[in-house]
Amino acid sequence: MDVDTVTVKRKTPDDSLVVKALAKRLKITARASQHTEYMSGGSSNHFVGSAAPPFCAPAVMPSGEITNVSLEDYKDRYLVILFYPADFTFVCPTEITSFNDSVAQFAALDCDIVVCSTDSEYVHYNWRLQTRRDGGVGDLCVPMISDRTRSISRSYNVLCEETGQAFRGLFIIDKSRRVRISLVNDMPVGRSVSEALRLVKELKANDDE
Repeated sequence: MDVDTVTVKRKTPDDSLVVKALAKRLKITARASQHTEYMSGGSSNHFVGSAAPPFCAPAVMPSGEITNVSLEDYKDRYLVILFYPADFTFVCPTEITSFNDSVAQFAALDCDIVVCSTDSEYVHYNWRLQTRRDGGVGDLCVPMISDRTRSISRSYNVLCEETGQAFRGLFIIDKSRRVRISLVNDMPVGRSVSEALRLVKELKANDDE
């Protein structure tokens, strides 16, 4: 499959992008905290066991390159998709880095991880440039997908239409491209790495029988 790749040189974070992103997060998070009717098309569990919605979108890769990634890139692998509200927020970096630091354990189960928000790939890139100590995520081993069109979040039914942000969805897709696990949390509530690992282990053990 042909992919469009852009190599971006590492540099210091663009302060204007950071300030704009922070201002946007504060405004949107305040609105989201009052928004409870978040599902645009019913429960996210309605497609468990069905084909995973396909996607193709730009992502910041572990190398720092920006390239298009698609669901088909993970054929014959389990895939964990982590949706999160936004870059430059407080819960998101610790959650993402926790999953990132467990990549080897997931890989041992033939499982990859991608993270996705409605931020642009350039905001993702700037967030990676910030160290964990400074509230960033630093260098990651997982692709950061940009869903700036909101089509992926909408197709997985985790988009809050009012705010334009994704709720904290966790989806586990099997080697046949079927959704096997679908979990959605409200924006302030993070997810457990150990629980995600347990779910992948159980799915793989069942599928290997």
